[in-house]
Amino acid sequence: MSFPKKSRSRGTMLGGLTLVAALLAVTACSPTTAPPDDPPAADLSEFHDQDLEWGACDPLATTEENAALYANPNVECATVEVPLDYSDIDGATAQIAVLRVPAKGERTGSLLVNPGGPAVSGNTFIARLEPAWQTNPLLENFDIVGFDPRGVGSSTPKIDCFSDEEYDRGEGFVGGAVYTLTSKQDADAAAQRCIDGSGGEAALTSVGSTNVVQDMDILRAAFGDEKLSFLGYSYGSEIAAMYATTFPENVRAIVLDGAVDPTLTSSDFRLSQFAGFQETFDKLAAQCAQSADCPLGTDPDEATDRLHEIIRPLADDPVPTGDGRELGMYDALAAVTSGLYAEADWPLVIAGLAEVETGSGETLTLLRDRYFERGADGVYGTDPDANVAIRCMDAPARTPEEQTALAERIAEVAPLLDIADAGIEYHHECASWPEPATRSEPWLEIPDGEIPMTLTVSVTGDPATPHSGGVAMAEALGGSLLTVEGNQHAAYLLGRSDCVNDVVEKYLIDLEVPAEGTTCALPAL
Repeated sequence: MSFPKKSRSRGTMLGGLTLVAALLAVTACSPTTAPPDDPPAADLSEFHDQDLEWGACDPLATTEENAALYANPNVECATVEVPLDYSDIDGATAQIAVLRVPAKGERTGSLLVNPGGPAVSGNTFIARLEPAWQTNPLLENFDIVGFDPRGVGSSTPKIDCFSDEEYDRGEGFVGGAVYTLTSKQDADAAAQRCIDGSGGEAALTSVGSTNVVQDMDILRAAFGDEKLSFLGYSYGSEIAAMYATTFPENVRAIVLDGAVDPTLTSSDFRLSQFAGFQETFDKLAAQCAQSADCPLGTDPDEATDRLHEIIRPLADDPVPTGDGRELGMYDALAAVTSGLYAEADWPLVIAGLAEVETGSGETLTLLRDRYFERGADGVYGTDPDANVAIRCMDAPARTPEEQTALAERIAEVAPLLDIADAGIEYHHECASWPEPATRSEPWLEIPDGEIPMTLTVSVTGDPATPHSGGVAMAEALGGSLLTVEGNQHAAYLLGRSDCVNDVVEKYLIDLEVPAEGTTCALPAL
């Protein structure tokens, strides 16, 4: 593996953030079994029985887009109080912001939705899709409810490490799981920035999937629902599976769309994910090669090299974006990988790369900004700070030796990501976090009792959550699997497939799962 040296880095965080896969791959394992002796459950009745005050959503708006979306009279908002620390339920509390589109007909309950991330605002997701929910049969029976997980969006305390302006300059945790620090001093400084900006160590370390799952059960009770109905996309499948195994007695229906493989450590999952991105990039390159003016060339086998020839010069000579910013190498690669999530975006990737060769970064910046939900006001909707904080509490940090060795493994499975600098000892972004992770690896603990029937939806050409992970998730939970032919990350509503939508809605409304071996297909573009 060859790492070209650069005289100037366009992707620095305190002088040392570079794009490289950040997690060491280790041997895959099966989901673990829950320990036999759990501590007695705390009395959370005060939180379960709280009365919510639903009202206008305007006070929860944090961006210009939020302000417009939340002004919609068809959505209502509230905040739900939860313990900041579940081992000290009489101590400080957090406020979870929730947004709903109320049911039109006879209410079965709430459908709680998480769009992934971690650290994507569920409230914004639901509000953005409000017109679609109005014609969705689910709205006849369910309040459609989003929530901002603790530390994210409008929930408080909020994780805050770096400013939006710093992210625009390539400083900070942009990229989350695929970025890494290059010195112990940077790791120390990053952790301290997060502690100071988030209100102290207790707030910073209160995030993480273990606590989010506990929050979800309080949300269920506060909504007045005896059992939970849940739709989780991507990372949302992690907390969906954890809820199903932590509170099986409280499950009504759970959909896991774009499921994460629960049998893998976080490191192995990242490797499988990066391999999926490479496979999808190869498909894009083969399609592009059919055109004589393809910026990646007409030989798909040379497309990765051509990609590097186009974007590596941006490390020293970034191109203007049209709004006063510049597009550097790392942001260009982030844009390309974000464009692999859906086949519908492949033309934008191709056009953006051709545009870079003419000296402009406008199209790739559009992809990059859309992925991180950067609004026209310069505010980021997807929160990279909270993303990192959640991951630091979900998976153990790697040693510098592990981190550096992983770069070589990533380059093997996903050479398109092989643009890092040479001779650098990498440090995990969580290396100096004030508390260790709260989850073991693998992260899914299977209880001895029965788990209610779940539905996993998995797309065969999903680069971010490969289909093999969906198969593993369905097997681990003993649930039903819907396989979807196509090239896209997640499918329900997002894939424009009546087949997928019908299967998911029938399950959520009538609790009927598809026959074994059922498949759907995304419509041709």
